[in-house]
Amino acid sequence: MVTYTDKTVSIHEAKTNFSKLVKRAEAGETIYIGAYGKPTVAMIAVDQKAINAKLREQACGCMKGEIEYKEGWDHWTDEELYEMFYSSFMTWEEFLKS
Repeated sequence: MVTYTDKTVSIHEAKTNFSKLVKRAEAGETIYIGAYGKPTVAMIAVDQKAINAKLREQACGCMKGEIEYKEGWDHWTDEELYEMFYSSFMTWEEFLKS
């Protein structure tokens, strides 16, 4: 049976060998760090896919209910669309043909 004491690294050892411990954690090992053989924290590899999914979940819809649209906000005339998006690289005649 493996006890925490067998896997617990002292804080001093963790500071001294941090890079090595990170590599061990990346390989799937749980590294316990503490004092007097008693773990206080654990170093584990993170699941980057899960973190990215959580960040996307938090970002998508974060403004839900905060933005108010006025009626007609999406009804633009051809002239307005041309001025906003096309006038810098297309003539009015080209825009009308497209």
